[in-house]
Amino acid sequence: MPGLAGRMSTVIKAKVSKLLDRAEDPGETLDYGYQKQVELLQNVKKGIADVVTSKKRLQMQSEKLEQSIVKLDTQARQALAQGREDLARTALERKNLAQTELQSLDQQVKELEGQQDQLTENEQKMKQKIETFRTKKEVIKAQYSAAEAQVRISEAANGVGEEMADLGLAIQRAEEKTENMKARASAVDELEKAGTFEDLSALGSGPDDLDRQLAQLSAGTEVDQELEKMKAEVGSGGGDAPALGQGNGGGQQGASQ
Repeated sequence: MPGLAGRMSTVIKAKVSKLLDRAEDPGETLDYGYQKQVELLQNVKKGIADVVTSKKRLQMQSEKLEQSIVKLDTQARQALAQGREDLARTALERKNLAQTELQSLDQQVKELEGQQDQLTENEQKMKQKIETFRTKKEVIKAQYSAAEAQVRISEAANGVGEEMADLGLAIQRAEEKTENMKARASAVDELEKAGTFEDLSALGSGPDDLDRQLAQLSAGTEVDQELEKMKAEVGSGGGDAPALGQGNGGGQQGASQ
């Protein structure tokens, strides 16, 4: 049983695979693959746009920090000029924090620029691949359509297509029925000419009456042939053949003697 089940499973899988192969349209498959690549390219472009937006936002923060650093430096100088060293120190401390934050922002901007450059390079490569794929896709689709058309034409010309096979079978059945009807009509005509039956309607619609009449015609023909043969034999014997009744009379006379 396990072996039988395994063979059945293999047969079913093979048939399903064959059906799927027939149902699969290479053109649709290629179009779907092309569409997926275009969607991936759109995602890359969206990623580039997001990186650029983040970079611009950080650059704006950097500009504000730079302005703040300049302002704090000016305030520290003014406080020191007025003898307010404490205020000058506070301004310089804030300036130092702003510079540290500015360095961090500059580093993030550089990293985002690196990501942007990488994504842009990938985008260009993807564009080239997609364009190459698109061109090849159209060529393959055209070749497949041409091959498919050639197969249909060949099948139609050679009569190996399903439609042509059905048509050929229908023609064959029609020819067989026509030949049978012609044979029946010929037999009926021969019976009528031979006078085997007076009324054609006596045949009826069933095959038994026709078979019976044909058998009678055949039997009559055999009798005619045998009669002609006997005539030839009797004619070739001349006067030696005894007349009917003489043989019986002679026998009776001999018996009386």
